[in-house]
Amino acid sequence: MRTNRVGIFVICLIFLWTISFPSHTYAQFNGVSARNAVLIEQTSGRILYGKLENEPRKIASITKIMTALLAIESGRMDEMVSISNEAVRVEGSAIYLKPGQKVKLKDLVYGLMLRSGNDAATAIAENVGGSVEGFVYLMNKKAEEIGMKNTHFSNPHGLDGDGNHYSSAYDMALLTRYAMNNGMYRKIAGTKSYQSKFWDYPWKNKNKLLTSLYEYSTGGKTGFTKKAGRTLVSTASKEGMDLVAVTLNASSDWQDHMYLFDTAFKNYVPAKIMSKGPIAAVKKEPYKSHVYLKNDFMYPLTEEEKERITVDVNLQKTTTARKDGDIIGKTIIYMDGEAIGERNVFYSKRKLIVTTGMFWNDFKEVFSAMLGVRYDG
Repeated sequence: MRTNRVGIFVICLIFLWTISFPSHTYAQFNGVSARNAVLIEQTSGRILYGKLENEPRKIASITKIMTALLAIESGRMDEMVSISNEAVRVEGSAIYLKPGQKVKLKDLVYGLMLRSGNDAATAIAENVGGSVEGFVYLMNKKAEEIGMKNTHFSNPHGLDGDGNHYSSAYDMALLTRYAMNNGMYRKIAGTKSYQSKFWDYPWKNKNKLLTSLYEYSTGGKTGFTKKAGRTLVSTASKEGMDLVAVTLNASSDWQDHMYLFDTAFKNYVPAKIMSKGPIAAVKKEPYKSHVYLKNDFMYPLTEEEKERITVDVNLQKTTTARKDGDIIGKTIIYMDGEAIGERNVFYSKRKLIVTTGMFWNDFKEVFSAMLGVRYDG
């Protein structure tokens, strides 16, 4: 009898642990093969799916996203690079550079991203950073700037090396979100095939999502080492929503990414919660018809989540004279009472004509009854 009681007690503990600490909070997703994964929406940065997304892991050649970004941001893409013996001798995937060869930096970046050339990564590092060590310093400095908290780079290509080279799925998504704001990076990462005048054959991108498997793919980077397993970063866009997916150590990474993208495109829409322009909800003087937003606020939402959004409009009480363009408050957007974003509120001396409501017309009737807009002041 005592054994039965102990068994029942253990089962109850397991049940309570399960409901208190769910494996993840993204019930609409399941069956991802990767050990670590994350899916974020590009504009807002909202995490739509996560699986051990902050765990530091070996990342293999998706490292080269940072290498490409730094090369592009150097502003030297049209400069010629002299290839060193050290670059040629790097093991692993290559674009088969030769010692003493002179190649345009832009071509090296295409070879880096499309063919994952470790020789190209080293040549880029030596040119942009002055040395591999100098470039690694720049990589880690940039990672800190972007907010990559579980990342440390020790080389420009992603080979396992000294074991001190790692990142997390979420950090790599942050990096990719940042990189996708750069037009040159977007172009290169989304290129299916590239012909350099320094080679007599075109380079085909190794990213099969982009070249053949997924019609909404816009780019990304593949990776593999024996210790890291298969790693993949990819981006996709459909009907105004841009997504970034990262998987680490995945046995079925192509399928994982297509599944994550399809599920997100099915369940989420990019909702314009607040529109730039005059804020119609402000009815009190002296701010009525004199306050506005400079930017829309977009956020991916499910149909059910739309009913759980609230907005606070907080304006200063001071009576000092206002100048055109002064920031005089902010709007804070909440879902289930948790802040998901904000926008500054600006003052206009000229009276503004309100031609639309606060929210996108498609959602106006839904939100007008459910959004609590408060005015402080």
